[in-house]
Amino acid sequence: MREHQMPDDAKDNLTVIYEIAQKINSILDEQELLERILETAMAHLEAERGFIVMFDGNAEHGFNVVVSKNFATKDDADRSAASSSVIKKVMSDGKAVLTFDALSDERFEASRSIIAQQLLSIICVPLRLQEKTIGAIYLDSSKSRGKFNDDTLMFLSVFGNLAAVAVENAHRYGSLKTENARLKNEIRSANLFPGIIGKSKTWKAVLDLVQRVVDTDVSVLITGESGTGKELIARAIHNEGRRRDKPFVAINCTAIPETLLESELFGYKKGAFTGANADKKGLMEYADGGTLLLDEVGDLPQSLQAKLLRVLQDKEIRQLGGNEVKKVDLRILAATNKDLREETKKGTFREDLYFRLNIVEIHLPPLRDRPEDIPIMVTEFVKKACDTHGRSVRRLNPGAMARLLKHPWYGNVRELQNAVERAVVLSRGEELTEEDLRLQQFSADEMLESGITLEEFERKLVEKTLRDTGGNRTRTAERLGVSLRWLQYRLKEWSGEQG
Repeated sequence: MREHQMPDDAKDNLTVIYEIAQKINSILDEQELLERILETAMAHLEAERGFIVMFDGNAEHGFNVVVSKNFATKDDADRSAASSSVIKKVMSDGKAVLTFDALSDERFEASRSIIAQQLLSIICVPLRLQEKTIGAIYLDSSKSRGKFNDDTLMFLSVFGNLAAVAVENAHRYGSLKTENARLKNEIRSANLFPGIIGKSKTWKAVLDLVQRVVDTDVSVLITGESGTGKELIARAIHNEGRRRDKPFVAINCTAIPETLLESELFGYKKGAFTGANADKKGLMEYADGGTLLLDEVGDLPQSLQAKLLRVLQDKEIRQLGGNEVKKVDLRILAATNKDLREETKKGTFREDLYFRLNIVEIHLPPLRDRPEDIPIMVTEFVKKACDTHGRSVRRLNPGAMARLLKHPWYGNVRELQNAVERAVVLSRGEELTEEDLRLQQFSADEMLESGITLEEFERKLVEKTLRDTGGNRTRTAERLGVSLRWLQYRLKEWSGEQG
């Protein structure tokens, strides 16, 4: 008995749908998947042209053509989609459109694109995901009336639903792949500067404090001289905490001009200022769910201090030039080499912001206060420098190590790493010598000058190194083991004092 036997064309469609589902669900590259979806739809329905559009809230028409076929150029496909009343209707209503004779269809009698291109048959189905239209598949023909029919519409609608799920899966896979690469890159970056090395009592106390705050969301103020590893400690707090799978975003408040800093932090709306040609998310929005590090927060302009305070209090941001208030879930860490308490007394830093940032303070001791950590750091730095530069240094002679232990290290760990790397590059054998180190020499009078402050000594050191390098700031920064940006900032600060 042959009850309920399906027609041959229905069985064929089901077979094709099954085969298509297997194929498209095995493709994880989103662009490749979209191209395969369009090729499959056009081949099965014998369409002459086609394209796929995807929703994009930032696009002029609310969608973009992501793949097209048999249009003269990509621009032609874009123009066709932008002027298509069919696409607009499908994207707006979320329902499929089928027309057997587009030129005579009352629904589209005013469509210039249909008239201009003499289109006869058109079919367009939405890509729907959980009651949300994320895109559409569009096919047309200018050669045959009735090219597409109700069976065609049913097939393409089912196919569209399968395609939407496959596209979403590919998109998620791509996002996970990108995030995984970003996290791996962060780990590699941290390993390039292994500042979390040490066995001294003072350094263990720092790591103990870090361990206590990692699984909380309290604001942490990380203080210490330049080169002590403040950003590395901030990354450790993030990577070991419950936000470890979310973004870690760092911004240096000194490195970005004051006029750009607000737009970098909060983002901006199109037209907010000259050159703002499109909406742009700020770093706070990119860090949503994760951690934002404000490095050199002591240099944050006072105009932004009030706005940062509101973020800490209300967890809300507003883009430059916009009216919409957005909620953000951020953990904010701050780092500075300034004495913010002293800055509040001067009136250059808001006291209420200082207390908001300084729920817990982690102070990183200078390297000269933990000399017992120098040998273990040197061993690590030598190994990395040898791997990087193809050298075969195996040890330091006693004189070289003694010299390293006596050096004041006002550039801290960064200066030590630079000095070791330089010595490895200049070495001629398996043993590093004191000559290879080429460290800045200081007289006893300079080191022990009565009444000199650390800041004054820092200034004397910078000025002496500048003289020794003939005024070359880049070489001076390299010798001191500090960034060129830090050196330029200090020189500008001292110049202001003199003026």
